[in-house]
Amino acid sequence: MKITDIQAFAVNVPLVPFEDGGIGPYVTNHNSLDDMDRVLVRVDTDEGVSGWGEVRVFLTPEATVSIIEDGIRPLVVGQSPFELEKLRRQVFIEYANADMFFAPVEVACWDIVGKSLDKPVYELLGGWTTPSQTDVRHRDHQDDYGDAREIDVAYCLGILPTDQSRRRAAEVLDAGYSVLKTKAGRDWREDVARIKAMHDEVDGELEFRLDPNQGWTIDQAIRVGSQLADAGIYLQYMEQPIRVDAHRSMASLKNQTGQPMGPNEDTYIPHNLRRLIDAGAVDVAVLDLTPAGGIAGLRQQAAIAEDAGIPAAHHCAFDLGVRTAAILHSVHGVPGFSLPPDSVYYGWEDDVIRDPFEISDGALSVPEGPGLGVEVDRDSIEEYRIA
Repeated sequence: MKITDIQAFAVNVPLVPFEDGGIGPYVTNHNSLDDMDRVLVRVDTDEGVSGWGEVRVFLTPEATVSIIEDGIRPLVVGQSPFELEKLRRQVFIEYANADMFFAPVEVACWDIVGKSLDKPVYELLGGWTTPSQTDVRHRDHQDDYGDAREIDVAYCLGILPTDQSRRRAAEVLDAGYSVLKTKAGRDWREDVARIKAMHDEVDGELEFRLDPNQGWTIDQAIRVGSQLADAGIYLQYMEQPIRVDAHRSMASLKNQTGQPMGPNEDTYIPHNLRRLIDAGAVDVAVLDLTPAGGIAGLRQQAAIAEDAGIPAAHHCAFDLGVRTAAILHSVHGVPGFSLPPDSVYYGWEDDVIRDPFEISDGALSVPEGPGLGVEVDRDSIEEYRIA
């Protein structure tokens, strides 16, 4: 089997407004989102089997489509989708990190291989990794439809006024979630006030992740972590509170605040995960398959974290159904992912797969069909297409 073509389709999908139960506008340290641009990638083969991947837009939709079709396609056309490690190691663009653009192609190859073998991707990864008794990531039970494999997910919330954050925290708990992640970084004092308000509203029954996207200086991060600890609030982790490549400062943060550190953007830089571990600067590895170059790269990073005895969680980048499926297969089939992945899937107005996921009691079901187990709706792509 050989790859014959790669096509990329940029789409823009709206978010459900907050007042209607959604998360728009989703406010971060850097921007405010009412919709999101995504790129769907289709890989075709000479045996008529196609696979799909998905990635966020970098710079512009047109630029992302062009890099994938004009830059990545010539490097992989004519090669076997089964030889993923070979492909991953030979995709090279001088002066650039090609991993993020190769990642959706790599995921599409996993989809092709699974479809060809009539196996879901998580089985190709080794099957279900049995959780420990304290692992809230998995639920495995019998229901009317047979074996149901579900993954708990963390609810993600943008920066909101304190009263709205408090109200949504109660709703999230009632919906069955165990973890809420909120953005931060515009005003550290307001960040502390919001976490305290949400914690009080749910009587401590939710765990919290706090993500300022590098938005604090180290002195501000010390104040946030210490004030929360003084109030008896211990985060599941503080995600990338300060700038990347400040590993000694990150290590000092966890020692001074008592809050676990979860580097994320830092892990996008090649070899940084090992450096973070060596510096004692990571308590949770917050990984992402896109900057890792796909599922195989993600598996490699998860193994590094697991060997160091560090739990891993998967990051969310506003994922539609294709990438959501890839994440579910990955955290289900790759050892080391012992914490719920982030998700904003509940926030989309629509999706581009025929049977959208349903979140039940704070969990998403791992697709059981061959490959990624989702079918892309080409009509939906055309409806939302922008490039």
